[in-house]
Amino acid sequence: MKKTESAVSENSDKIYRNILLFLQNKTQNYENRVALGIKTNKGWSEFTYKDTGLLSRKIACYLIKNIGVKKGDRLALLSESRPEFGAGVFASVLSGMITVPLDIKLTKYELKSILDDCKPAVIIASGQFLQTAKELADEIDSLKYIICLDEADNNVLSVNNLPCEYEAKWRQRSSKSTALIIYTSGTTGSPKGVEISFNNMLTQLSDLSDLYKKFFGNKQITSLLSILPMNHLFELTVGFSMILSWGLSIYYTKSLKPKDILTVMQEKNINFMIVVPAFLKLLKTGIESEIKASPKYAQILFKIMYASTKFIPSYSIRKLMFYKVHKKFGGKFYGCISGGAPLDVAVGEFFERIGIRVFQGYGLTETSPVVSVNYDKCRDIASVGRPLNSVRAKIDSNSGELLIKGASVMKGYYNRPDLTEEAFTPDGWLHTGDIADIDEDGHIHITGRIKNMIVLSGGKKVFPEEVESVLEKSDKFAEVCVLGSSKKSGTKEGCEEIVAVIVPKETLLDKYSDEQLQAIIRQEVKILSLRLAPYKRPVNIVIRRESLPKTTTRKIKRKEVKALVNA
Repeated sequence: MKKTESAVSENSDKIYRNILLFLQNKTQNYENRVALGIKTNKGWSEFTYKDTGLLSRKIACYLIKNIGVKKGDRLALLSESRPEFGAGVFASVLSGMITVPLDIKLTKYELKSILDDCKPAVIIASGQFLQTAKELADEIDSLKYIICLDEADNNVLSVNNLPCEYEAKWRQRSSKSTALIIYTSGTTGSPKGVEISFNNMLTQLSDLSDLYKKFFGNKQITSLLSILPMNHLFELTVGFSMILSWGLSIYYTKSLKPKDILTVMQEKNINFMIVVPAFLKLLKTGIESEIKASPKYAQILFKIMYASTKFIPSYSIRKLMFYKVHKKFGGKFYGCISGGAPLDVAVGEFFERIGIRVFQGYGLTETSPVVSVNYDKCRDIASVGRPLNSVRAKIDSNSGELLIKGASVMKGYYNRPDLTEEAFTPDGWLHTGDIADIDEDGHIHITGRIKNMIVLSGGKKVFPEEVESVLEKSDKFAEVCVLGSSKKSGTKEGCEEIVAVIVPKETLLDKYSDEQLQAIIRQEVKILSLRLAPYKRPVNIVIRRESLPKTTTRKIKRKEVKALVNA
């Protein structure tokens, strides 16, 4: 074990120097290569590694020389994903500040709750959120400075108008110092900020760099399309830091409409993406809709080819067989890493069969965030893979909970020693809150969340994820959320009944009345539920015409759905 820890530490020290002087080193290696780009109304705005380095230093110089920030001061970032966001992150590192990325979908009340907790000295905001930043600055005593990423009015400084200074005494910090505070969703009232140290980040980059060859082999990978919010640690670590450490180009899109995403993929020959399962499901639905709208012979041909790929291991051949699909993606698209939520096996298999690699990952914000990635050639799509090199995983023999230990595990919750203590076992293992199995090859299979578990009156326990995976196979359902409800009178105290909340596909919503929908959906649930043990079948079915509330990474907010059901 000591030998392994030493190797990880050695890699971490090497990457640590890269992080502190990251852009200087990358400028030397990839000076004129595009680092970050976004499509605007005026065309492509692209920053080379040199451009990004200069902008980062320019902001950092202003923070140090003009504002006089101190080591450990907090810098909040309120912006949509864009190249300047990344420059703000690097400027924060260079100036010795702690970066606090904010979720742009939160209300001002929720943002204020977070800022009251971390007390930032500076907020960097895009023009779209400048007014919110101003209002927050009026209410947060610690917040004295606003810097805008766009052209701003005379009362707010813009990055474009900062003094053209690029050299200062950059702030060295130990690897144990806090690099980021990431606030998890549901922060109203009592914010929970995860402290991520430089060593946490270094360990992640070291582990993930070891996977490059396992992901791509000898494939020529040059560009990634970023569609996840930058405040999400999965995107910040994997879709940003990891990709830049490999010297690749990252492109952003202002719109997440399929048409706009495909345009970027075609124009920039996108090779790779970091996605959440909901995006893949949406993409699969779009492809299938186009197939259904094609001539009958084309539909039959697709089905024959799709069935035959089960016996064709070569991804190159699969790609040729589905050339028309790949052409829509630009022709250079290799695959993606899926994380943030469980991947539907049918969705993952669909893309694998048409020649697009899908590497399912697993992690938590508290683990910086990646715990494992399924990169094996002959892998089980339902598995989230083996733990990364620095990560140790085990199953609690009593509860079945997955426990994690390693150098990428967080320092703790900011200003919350009570929550930090609760998050760990007495001997230092992190509670993940996930029920899992680890097979003989070391692959992890996540089977449910402890907090989502439904306890029935007979004492049996049901994990809603298991029921959802069955119901989601219906082509009539757009969204499915299974939960426990004790609203029904006569339900034993502490026990619940299984409720399925379903949003039908738009084609059904437009075609049928509420009464007809009830009959159709109930019959569909009844048929699909035959695949489940009787006690796991939904007792109550709630049909909604509106989309279910979701986080920025498209995960359904179960608490809010439950509140709607119990209202």
